[in-house]
Amino acid sequence: MIRKVNQGIASQPSRIEVPAGALVVLIGAAASGKSTFAAAHFVAASVVSSDGLRAEMSEPPPDDVVFAALHRQVQASLAAGLVAVVDATNIDWMWRAGLMVDARRYRRPAIAIVFNLPLDVCLARNAARSRKVPASVIRRQVADLTRDIERLDLEGFAAVHVLRSAADVDGVRVDIEKGPVARALTS
Repeated sequence: MIRKVNQGIASQPSRIEVPAGALVVLIGAAASGKSTFAAAHFVAASVVSSDGLRAEMSEPPPDDVVFAALHRQVQASLAAGLVAVVDATNIDWMWRAGLMVDARRYRRPAIAIVFNLPLDVCLARNAARSRKVPASVIRRQVADLTRDIERLDLEGFAAVHVLRSAADVDGVRVDIEKGPVARALTS
């Protein structure tokens, strides 16, 4: 089990501390439990969900439109000093890099919560969903996450928390720091 203090990767944490005004990036394959986790641990107003944005749009929008809207909402939350929780797969390192640029721009810490659940768990959960993701997509997402997981602490996250089982997800406690957040100066 990997456990590093401060910057680094914490595997199977029992408690996740989220600083006031932080960017929280949920990372995991489709059907790994990110949205359920976000709903259980964060106020709805702080969660920016790619699936939620798709549902709000009148016609099925292309991904670039959805993620541009997601990005604008994240930036607005960070600029206001609010916690911003990004509920999307966030598997692509280039997308995460863009989120990290925003965190730095607004002088906010970025926390990664990784849902590294076994492939069979994700596939079983996906089979029970009304809107299914192709199994091949989930297999690719799990493979990509497995490849990148040990390097996440090099991306600039203040902390990386890895949840490796449904029991880890169910057993972790999230504490969100309260208090004033100094507004970032924009240039």
